[in-house]
Amino acid sequence: MAVAFTFPGQGSQAVGMGKDLADASPEARRVFEEVDEALGEKLSKLIWEGPEETLTLTANAQPALMAVSLAVLRALEARGFSLKDKVSYVAGHSLGEYSALAASGFVSVADAARLLRIRGNAMQAAVPAGEGAMAAIIGLEQADVEAACAEATQGSAKGAVCQVANDNGGGQLVISGAKAAVELAAKLCTEKGAKRALMLQVSAPFHSALMAPAADIMREALAGVAKAAPVVPVVSNVSVAPTSDPDEIARRLVEQVTGRVRWRETVEWFGQNGVATLYEVGAGKVLSGLARRINRDIATAAIGTAAEVETALTALG
Repeated sequence: MAVAFTFPGQGSQAVGMGKDLADASPEARRVFEEVDEALGEKLSKLIWEGPEETLTLTANAQPALMAVSLAVLRALEARGFSLKDKVSYVAGHSLGEYSALAASGFVSVADAARLLRIRGNAMQAAVPAGEGAMAAIIGLEQADVEAACAEATQGSAKGAVCQVANDNGGGQLVISGAKAAVELAAKLCTEKGAKRALMLQVSAPFHSALMAPAADIMREALAGVAKAAPVVPVVSNVSVAPTSDPDEIARRLVEQVTGRVRWRETVEWFGQNGVATLYEVGAGKVLSGLARRINRDIATAAIGTAAEVETALTALG
């Protein structure tokens, strides 16, 4: 039965992540050094020492999470593990797709770090602070959430952007757009029977049409880096289909900035295509928890520490 590697997105970051890996594995430490060199700053110091509020900033969290994921992979590879031989597919949640692509050789670690810094800054700058918002909607059918978004754009927030940004599975959807429209849609979702409608503490309305300026910046940035066919097919966030074509991957990454992260469908796709085990590679266990709620028939495991690397090497054979 097949194995897939998944790579976490923003929200999984924590001060100190990856430190024990870097201490235990020279190959893992080298990843953090590569990222520091690519960005011209000691991001590794921020990752390991904080402060948390600075690490959480989008422009820092995105390359930081990628660095931890790739450090895990390099620690595995240093012990003889081969992604190409052992893993059938890779995928990542939002920024995690860049980690998946760096892991599979589409771009270098240095270019992935630079792209994610550009992406974080561009997404932050696309909408003035305070004008956008996101909300998590728990326990409401997708059709009802979409109806609430549509209703909000016709109501007091007429013409404003409001759309489903993340379909995370397990009854969790995230909506994104103009602040007034998202607040109204969240209220409507509660009226329609949502268990919870929680405004999120985020700095911008990610994965919405308001991110169009950032998509333009990413199109140009991606055009300027060397790209190769990944050694393992990457299942795209926006298409939920595996591809190894570099030009298509780049197009999908541009679409992803304004498009929906279809994570529930991604996990379902894995189940339908013979994947028996999902490994979450990097910081935290968010994706493992989501996968268990989406498809309990798929086994999950996280690889984010030196001890978890040892466990995974035994399991992967």
